[in-house]
Amino acid sequence: MSVSGPEEAATGTDLLGTAFYPVFQLVFDPDGDFVADIEAKLTEARMTDTVELYVSKALGIGILTGLVLWVVGSFASYTAFAVGIVDPNAVRLGIPVPDPELAAFLRSLAVPTAVFIAGLVFGSIGFVLGFGSLLVVPYSRSSSRKREIDMLLADSVSFMYALSVGGLNQLEILRAMAAAEDTYGEVSREFQSIVNETEYFGTDYRNAIRQQSMETPSEELSQFLTDMLSIVNSGGDMERFLSDKKEKHLRTAKQQQEMTLETLELFGEMYMTLSLFPLLLIILLVIMGMMGDSDDRLLYATVYLLIPLTGVGFLVLVSTVKQDEPGDGYLRPGDGSDRLETTSKEGLFHLGLVEGFVGRHSVFDRIKGREGTHKTLELLKQPHLFFKQNPLYTLVLTVPAAVVLVANAVVLGAAPTTVDAWIARPVWSTVIWAYVPLYLTLVPLAVFHEWHERSRTAIVGKLSENLRKLSSANDTGQTLLESIRTVSETSSGKLADEFDVMYAKVNYGMSLREAFIEFNNKYHIPRLARTVKLISEAQEASSQITDVLTTAAQASENQDDIDRERKSRTRMQVAIILMTYVTLLGVMAILQTQFIDVMAQLVDSGGDAAASGNQAGEMDFGGGVNPELLSLLFFHAVTIQAILSGFISGYIRNADIISGVKFVIVLLSIALATWIYVG
Repeated sequence: MSVSGPEEAATGTDLLGTAFYPVFQLVFDPDGDFVADIEAKLTEARMTDTVELYVSKALGIGILTGLVLWVVGSFASYTAFAVGIVDPNAVRLGIPVPDPELAAFLRSLAVPTAVFIAGLVFGSIGFVLGFGSLLVVPYSRSSSRKREIDMLLADSVSFMYALSVGGLNQLEILRAMAAAEDTYGEVSREFQSIVNETEYFGTDYRNAIRQQSMETPSEELSQFLTDMLSIVNSGGDMERFLSDKKEKHLRTAKQQQEMTLETLELFGEMYMTLSLFPLLLIILLVIMGMMGDSDDRLLYATVYLLIPLTGVGFLVLVSTVKQDEPGDGYLRPGDGSDRLETTSKEGLFHLGLVEGFVGRHSVFDRIKGREGTHKTLELLKQPHLFFKQNPLYTLVLTVPAAVVLVANAVVLGAAPTTVDAWIARPVWSTVIWAYVPLYLTLVPLAVFHEWHERSRTAIVGKLSENLRKLSSANDTGQTLLESIRTVSETSSGKLADEFDVMYAKVNYGMSLREAFIEFNNKYHIPRLARTVKLISEAQEASSQITDVLTTAAQASENQDDIDRERKSRTRMQVAIILMTYVTLLGVMAILQTQFIDVMAQLVDSGGDAAASGNQAGEMDFGGGVNPELLSLLFFHAVTIQAILSGFISGYIRNADIISGVKFVIVLLSIALATWIYVG
């Protein structure tokens, strides 16, 4: 461990760490296990701070936060005693003191002691929050990197095997892996460290591999690098080694998916209990209200605070386990292709190829203007195609439309604007303020998002089958380009059409690699990007890449198996969540119709008898019931639960929040139909 003084480490924003460096030296042993563990996590998280300076900064933030909260806690507790919120006589332990003078002295110390203890507690909380929040950052980043490395390792090993089959030696494989950051993310960055050590610091690449195996956050990658080093040192068959490792990590990916699905099953059972807790609490508060012993604020807190917090907390919990697809799916040209670099930026505010010529001559400026006009007209003629590619852009139109619609309803007097008006018309007020804006914004988003996802799914749906066909055609002696033509002619579907387009582009002068990249970036699916990267890199070495295509097909089939298992198992979790919501909705509806309404009718019809009963000392049963208010709160409870259950279902299903919009619409419709009948 390198111990550096504050003068050596201080730079700009590190003044806080420098100022508290003496505190670090006083509290921590620089060679202790705690500091060594933090240093290891900083390395795994690829954070450049020295451990001494980082812990010093954490101490500084913790101490300053603790002091601030100490002052706040002390002032708040003193104010509570001064204004009479807390009775000073209540602050005592009840210890009997026979001496009156000693008892009076102890009572005089009660308030200062309470203020001191309150400040100490708040200060301790502040220190823990400030110190811990900074120390947890490297642990969080290291865990995130480990998660991504483990997810991509099977495809990364397949990529290295393809390069080995193509004839690349060990160093060339390391460099190619380091250059594939656009596809293999954190795995590629680990190999970048190895390459940088060898090229810029003169380290032998064997030692660089050994060092990186100790610094990587992933145990799987560490074991892979260790085994790879033994093959390098012994001069073994690297291609055979990578082939064996490829098979191993494909199996490991399936096992990891199985563990994730089992955890999600446990979460599904937890959600059933968590979501029913607010319902039980509401029932309890309603019964207490009928007995005249309830605070309406607890009911409001349950509906508008506890239910949302429960749903959001469960969503955060699922996100810690549910593995989304790493990467954005885009491939960089990487070979200095100006055309690909320019066209890859083409979008709503970038006109593509013409942007590279603007400013050279006036004719290009006119071309840009006309190109912009042409694209605008195309967008206006076929806006559905634009929204298909960019579903979130529907919110640009629907959100202002919803705001205008609600504003018009308020101006015309159709939308209730007071609490009493909301309570008097619970269903209508919720519909005009919540359901209409939600339907107006979510329905178009759901339609275009599903259309967008289905168009992408159509590409990967037959990917494994077509890769097998490519491998078979290439094995007969056809070049890769000829194999692509054969597959496009003998297959059907969207992928076969794209192969036909790629073949035409190459015939008109584009390189096959550029055609692959343009095809991939059109759909930018991470899984497709890894397949295209593997094939495009291998085909540059040779057109006879049957083994590479077979490897790509195996990786794709493995992903298909994982996806099928995921859909099958998560279908049950979604069913549990939806049925739990339907159960909650049914209980609330029964509570509204068979309990609240009946009790309210009894109260209305027996008012005089109740009054005489009260005079005789009987309980005013039902006197605290406001049926309209309870109907409003129940309706809001099932509405909030519908939104949360829908988004949770979509996230569990596809690791995508937006995919839950369709579930939200369905559950909202069920809730609205039910409450129109019972409310």
